[in-house]
Amino acid sequence: MAVTLEEAPWLGWILVKALLRFAFMVANNLVALLSYLCYVIVLQPLRLLDSKRFWYIEGFMYKWLLGMVASWGWYAGYTVMEWGDDIKAVSKDEAVMLVNHQATGDVCTLMMCLQDKGLVVAQMMWLMDHIFKYTNFGIVSLIHGDFFIRQGKSHRDQQLLLLKKHLENNYRSRDRKWIVLFPEGGFLRKRRETSQAFAKKNNLPFLTHVTLPRIGATNIILSALVARQENGSPSEGDAKELESKSKGLQWIIDTTIAYPKAEPIDIQTWILGYRKPTVTHVHYRIFPIKDVPLETDGLSDWLYQRFIEKEELLSHFYETGAFPPPKGHKEAVSREMTLSNMWIFLIQSFAFLSGYMWYKIIQYFYHCLF
Repeated sequence: MAVTLEEAPWLGWILVKALLRFAFMVANNLVALLSYLCYVIVLQPLRLLDSKRFWYIEGFMYKWLLGMVASWGWYAGYTVMEWGDDIKAVSKDEAVMLVNHQATGDVCTLMMCLQDKGLVVAQMMWLMDHIFKYTNFGIVSLIHGDFFIRQGKSHRDQQLLLLKKHLENNYRSRDRKWIVLFPEGGFLRKRRETSQAFAKKNNLPFLTHVTLPRIGATNIILSALVARQENGSPSEGDAKELESKSKGLQWIIDTTIAYPKAEPIDIQTWILGYRKPTVTHVHYRIFPIKDVPLETDGLSDWLYQRFIEKEELLSHFYETGAFPPPKGHKEAVSREMTLSNMWIFLIQSFAFLSGYMWYKIIQYFYHCLF
């Protein structure tokens, strides 16, 4: 389509702005990620002496890094409106977020809307596709203890075993609280046709806005993290030991992301900012773990029901522009999620000052040696 003379200045400004944002993102990544790595290396003695304090400090740096990613979208006008239950109420407890997956921007959206939920981001573990391991943020996620899962039937059993081992070795030893999981196992546009064929073959609901979830990872997480006392009273010999341990997983947070006109934001748009300001809507529903069946068949039915509800939520949103009110209420209430510009300025300043400090330190030792 030809560009008119009236449109040329606007398109030119969009291009210039995208290039400037990309240049800033590259510089931001270089100083922030390298500074994070330098701090982690220098703090290794603390990890040996007091691992809990080490992971506490690392968690804050991790939260700041994700805050920087959130700021790229924030300043492009990509904001978040929250609906449903207030998840701040359970921010200090262990929880699993079950999230529908439409595009790479889903991750950025969660990075943004969880920033104001206390220490959630600092104590969070992500389960994401293994391809993210090879991105610029991959090394940070590896250090933090996120889990990269390889998709496909040929890898499924092995990946679930690795996930179980990963949780045993890294979840509580690093004082993790929340896990973010995308049970669909891929983007909506890639899995919808396969999911609908599976639903037709197995007499399951025909879904359009979400796909049928996969059970394996959810099953492993619940079996590994739900405390024993959730399924009965601990034995007398274990009671004292359990008192000093975590209460275990306490909540499932069913999270539904909706984009206006069903047009998701991808990571390229988040970075370059060439799309007009957009409000992404996120709906939460909290379930106590005691209400979630832990046996495989019961969990499968429960999880399918959650995604059927997501389908209904999204259908209502795309028709009306809002999520439906909770049962017993006449109107749904939304909450605007905000980021502090001062806080963003401080963490960005800290990143660039740290980058300069590490550059001078490395430069000094280089001149001393050579």
